[in-house]
Amino acid sequence: MKTLEAVIFDLDGVITDTAEYHFLAWQMLGKDLHIPFDREFNETLKGVSRTESLERILALGNRQNDFTKDEKEELAKKKNDHYVELIAHITNEDLLPGIKRFLTELKGAGLKIGLASASKNAFQVTDRLGVQPLFDHIVDAATVAHSKPDPEVFLKAAKALGVPPENCIGVEDAQAGIEAINSAHMVAIGVGDQDVLRNAAYVVSSTEQLNLDLVKTIFDKQKVKL
Repeated sequence: MKTLEAVIFDLDGVITDTAEYHFLAWQMLGKDLHIPFDREFNETLKGVSRTESLERILALGNRQNDFTKDEKEELAKKKNDHYVELIAHITNEDLLPGIKRFLTELKGAGLKIGLASASKNAFQVTDRLGVQPLFDHIVDAATVAHSKPDPEVFLKAAKALGVPPENCIGVEDAQAGIEAINSAHMVAIGVGDQDVLRNAAYVVSSTEQLNLDLVKTIFDKQKVKL
């Protein structure tokens, strides 16, 4: 019988909103490469790995063939250096509404809590936010071969938590993340726009709406359908 045992979170846009810092960091790199882009294009980078994001930006400027593999790695590092500088002053004040309460509620109920992030800075960010001890395991982009929508990062998190994927809920704000959760055979909860995250089992408009009773109800309803 399927039983809810764990909740696995994305980081950016779910635990904290570092999307603005990613945008600014990519924009700085784009300026250096003479590839301007707007916030609308930046939306296509949400939930996508750093390497893939760089490829999309280079393709936007028709410069995807202008750099060697090593040069691309250096460009990706340069973007990350910009990002690390920008997030240096993140504190627990940057947690999204209700997240600390929700994490504490899950912990109190004996559920496992995981993080499945496309960021290679997940440990640094969760430490600055003051919530790292609440996570039983963190999987970041540095330890996975395939980025979302591939389910690898969620499957690795579930395995590390010792929980079957079908007994997990995944929480995401990006369509690529929702696809990854579904492919991992977990129950997907989206945070954001219902139309964009239409493949999620349930969508909340704000993290403040997340609570233990809600996720249990969503899981039980979805379990009946499976």
